[in-house]
Amino acid sequence: MNLRRCGWWASVLVVGTILVAGLSAFGQNAANPANPHANAKARALLKYFQELSATTNRHILSGQFTQFGAGANLRIIDQINASTGHRPAIVGVDYADLPTDITTNHPNRTVIDYWRQGGIVTVSAHMYDPANTNDYGLRDKGVDLATLLSPGKTHDEWMHELDLIAAGLRQLKDSGVVVLWRPFHEMNGAWFWWGGKEPELFIKVWRQMFDYFTDVKGLDNLLWVYAPNHGRKTAAYYPGDRYADLVGLDAYTDFIDTNHIQGFAAVAALPKPFGFTEFGPHGASNPPGDYDFLRFIEGIEKNFPQTCFFMCWNDKWSLARNEHTKELLSRPAIINREDLPSGLTGK
Repeated sequence: MNLRRCGWWASVLVVGTILVAGLSAFGQNAANPANPHANAKARALLKYFQELSATTNRHILSGQFTQFGAGANLRIIDQINASTGHRPAIVGVDYADLPTDITTNHPNRTVIDYWRQGGIVTVSAHMYDPANTNDYGLRDKGVDLATLLSPGKTHDEWMHELDLIAAGLRQLKDSGVVVLWRPFHEMNGAWFWWGGKEPELFIKVWRQMFDYFTDVKGLDNLLWVYAPNHGRKTAAYYPGDRYADLVGLDAYTDFIDTNHIQGFAAVAALPKPFGFTEFGPHGASNPPGDYDFLRFIEGIEKNFPQTCFFMCWNDKWSLARNEHTKELLSRPAIINREDLPSGLTGK
């Protein structure tokens, strides 16, 4: 059955089968939200991801990152729509106003608009180094994560940073927006200050953020996304089923196969819906903007069949700047914003 063409009510016919398969695949605990107090909208959205992940007739949510901080807006989405006739199901923003600060106003305005128009929202944060009092320190080396958890100046600055981020996420909660919250992305790499650390210590820091946002800040609108970079140790930093709702890989490559995107099997084995949390062609710098996006979807369908969502990065990596994006977004397997079930988001 083609869920996209037949609509939400047609999918009701297979919900029972899907849920049985989903609970079998994920297990009862993994199928529940990581936050036991997750609100009704968050639970409904997670259930939707689980249904997509459980069905054998694979359907994939499209996604596009917009911009950082004060640069966040929906212009790139409008460009995609102008050239393809479609808007991606998922829109992404980042709270970092690089290279100076954390800012939430423009990102929040962007995603509130998209949620109310019927789209899904994901938020990340290229966080500043709380141990660095002189600079943003995104790519600092040698940061001891233990200092984030122990009383002292770094811990105090870390809690201040968490409060800034939580205030932004709270504004989204108050606006009724469910957030796919993607913290500490690419933690298995060593290019950000939180990355490449001992997994046991990193997991403590993830869980500390989770507990603070969940129990203290009351952010019941978050679905937590675990997103390592493709490569080594992709599952080693996984915080546990009780601390994540979705999993994925960041991957920058032209070649959509397991030789070039490594570590997939370990992440796909985790009992959560899987997606490509960032994708960009031609590697992580200076793409020419001439990638054939049919290579991307054909590679996913052939080599990464568990995929139920993706988010392309912006600029010349984006759906707005490369080739055959109309053909990609028009494929029956792709779910765009207009294909989402009525009432799932804010529309």
